[in-house]
Amino acid sequence: MNEHPVETTEVIRLLFELERADNPRLYDDLIRFNKGTKRVNRLRTLAQEGLLVQQLQKGLAGHVLGNQNGRAPDAGEMVQFEQNRSSLLNQVFEAPITE
Repeated sequence: MNEHPVETTEVIRLLFELERADNPRLYDDLIRFNKGTKRVNRLRTLAQEGLLVQQLQKGLAGHVLGNQNGRAPDAGEMVQFEQNRSSLLNQVFEAPITE
């Protein structure tokens, strides 16, 4: 996998099938929406949040959570974040915000 993706304007189109047996938690979350835009947007949101959590787990928390003056958080801030990481991940699978 390329760690430094090249900027491109190419559109990615996906077509896939998901059975409940493959991933029950994801299936149950997505099936609540009718086919179409809302389901696609929910999947997009889950993917973005998942990538954020992955980046944080890889040690990029200093880059993602940098404070206003641009410096990386100190060790005390990192420990506090580590304690709240599981709650951040659980929020990904909460009910979506209603419009």
